[in-house]
Amino acid sequence: MKLEEGWDDGFEEASRRAAHETLAAARSRSLVDIGYTVVDSPIGRLLLASTRAGLVRLEYLDGDPDETLEELAGTLSPRVLEDPERTEPARRQLDAYFEGRVRTFRTPLDWSLTHEGFSRRVLEATAAIPFGSVTTYRDVATRAGSPRAARAAGNALHDNPIPIVVPCHRVVPSGGGVGKYGGQEWRKEYLLRLEGALHGAG
Repeated sequence: MKLEEGWDDGFEEASRRAAHETLAAARSRSLVDIGYTVVDSPIGRLLLASTRAGLVRLEYLDGDPDETLEELAGTLSPRVLEDPERTEPARRQLDAYFEGRVRTFRTPLDWSLTHEGFSRRVLEATAAIPFGSVTTYRDVATRAGSPRAARAAGNALHDNPIPIVVPCHRVVPSGGGVGKYGGQEWRKEYLLRLEGALHGAG
């Protein structure tokens, strides 16, 4: 048993070293277009993916990350590699946000996964909603230039590739309640309570 345990430890160390060397070689040749990492948070595991331009994807992981990684490879670039260093600025700000030390995200964003036009304008308007505030789908649609397109604004927010940082949780129905949320409503409620924007927040 001791021999087997020692062999396992040596194999794991060799695997870590090989992964580190592969990543270092890829970086030196500028072969990493998208670096990603998976982190824990109070609302579950999160996959963070960044390009050289900035954070391009934040995914609530309720399962395996492979589907999201395949989507990134097919949509942006096949050169996707686990690279915690690339996502470190966003990860640190998320940690500080959940700890109540950060109210405004300053990590650069890459909008490559957002369609140009109305959807992009909706998300840019959403990114400007202050911490602790909420607004309505109609108001976001108005800011994006189409006051009657509240439903379309809701669709754009549902497809938001960078939730939390682009705070679609701060957009709620004009009739009350928190409304639907691509990351499940309990997460939306948690984020609004964290920011003191939901009645009953502690």
